[in-house]
Amino acid sequence: MPKVLAGITMSLDGYITGPDDRPGAGLGEGGERLHYWVFGGPWSYGRPRDREAAPADREYMEDVFGSGGAWLVGRTMHDVVDGWGDDPGFGVPVFVVTHRPHETVVKGNTTFDFVTDGIDAALARASRAAGTKNVILMGGADLLRQYLDAGVVDALTLTVAPVLLGRGKRLFDGMSRTDISFERTAVIESPFATHIRYRVG
Repeated sequence: MPKVLAGITMSLDGYITGPDDRPGAGLGEGGERLHYWVFGGPWSYGRPRDREAAPADREYMEDVFGSGGAWLVGRTMHDVVDGWGDDPGFGVPVFVVTHRPHETVVKGNTTFDFVTDGIDAALARASRAAGTKNVILMGGADLLRQYLDAGVVDALTLTVAPVLLGRGKRLFDGMSRTDISFERTAVIESPFATHIRYRVG
């Protein structure tokens, strides 16, 4: 049965961005260090990324994204990364949860549908589009918290980057529920991060 799989990267001190995240610097000041695992080492905005992810990180990403038939993302996340450029190459529908109407955008093999009638409607649409595959909840943190509060997330992967940011956006600020259970199901180690998988109940 298809599941809702959430994942997000945070620092050791609990931040998912550095301060002043904005278009062109979606992870905030110093936040690039959170995603060294994605790019196989240091990188920065505006500079070519000429490395590849470490084998463990690449296998983790291929496993998650290969299982997905649709994505859910928040409008802020979409906007700060400029919709992932001219040709994201995701190959599955992306549903952007927002309060601001926007026409559907098609970039290469990726369609971005902007859903303005709430998280339940967005999940219903994503589930239909995913068919027998999973719905991948990419975040950001505010959207992830809303779906955790709603009790519809089946699994969560916290990718912990071994860095301290000191300031920025915290992952769980504003959570209204504390009765959610997290059963650890796997730990994947790489040189740049630790991916901790939980079954959510």
